Amino acid sequence: MKKSVLINSEISSVIAKMGHTDMLTICDSGLPIPKNVERIDLALKHGIPTFLDTLDAVLEELQVEEIVIATEIESVSSEMYKEIEKRFKNVKITKVAHEDFKVMTKESMAIVRTGEFTPYANIILKSGVVF
Repeated sequence: MKKSVLINSEISSVIAKMGHTDMLTICDSGLPIPKNVERIDLALKHGIPTFLDTLDAVLEELQVEEIVIATEIESVSSEMYKEIEKRFKNVKITKVAHEDFKVMTKESMAIVRTGEFTPYANIILKSGVVF
């Protein structure tokens, strides 16, 4: 049996296949998911699982060198923005308009959908190199 925190086989498989700068998106329950990108749907009901719980589990296994978030999160969901910032103190944070963010998700290896309802609780994680 797997020893690390992340036990979801679909997410673990995607992370194992990721190379340097490959992207994985974690999103709220409302983000449109492109048809050509693998969908890993964890959403059970309103708020379950949360965006942050899902992000924290993924970060146990994925080395991240850059994140991409929507500019709008800073003003619309400032508490969520602060929580994201705490987790990425030494990581490049790129902010783009939400419409541009949605276009960028088309390049993700997979999109993990959570039960989160906080507006703009979406993140693209760019894989880094483990030293």
